[in-house]
Amino acid sequence: MFGPRQDPDGAYAAVIPKWLSALLRQETIFINGTGETSRDFCYVQNAVQANLLAATVERPEAINQVYNVAVNARTDLLGLFTLLRDGLTARNPDLQGVQPVHRDFRAGDVLHSQADVDKAVRLLGYEPTHTIKAGLEEALGWYQSSLDLLP
Repeated sequence: MFGPRQDPDGAYAAVIPKWLSALLRQETIFINGTGETSRDFCYVQNAVQANLLAATVERPEAINQVYNVAVNARTDLLGLFTLLRDGLTARNPDLQGVQPVHRDFRAGDVLHSQADVDKAVRLLGYEPTHTIKAGLEEALGWYQSSLDLLP
């Protein structure tokens, strides 16, 4: 999950705030493997929607269930890097030519991950409102103004 107010240096920091912070500081972005590794990145507003639906659902079969919440689409790491860099380039043209550095693939890392949100759709009426691109467009201003202030 990603969205405003994520600490890029926190114990559970996700790749998006870490990479945005590194790009803003003009530090190297490392990608383990070829960059074809993919994840189902979920914007925080999708999770908020699912929680509100779960908290207010009245269907008996939907209560006390466990749900996957995501977008139901994969984004590979090279694509993610491009989205982040290009999103910041409008505000910082110096990032135009920045490229990631590839390292060895980490043993045991999952190559592809995509959540199956069918149960949440069926029982809660969940429909993700934000793709990764839409979530980033909404959050990039916050990331840039807040991460610029970091030491």
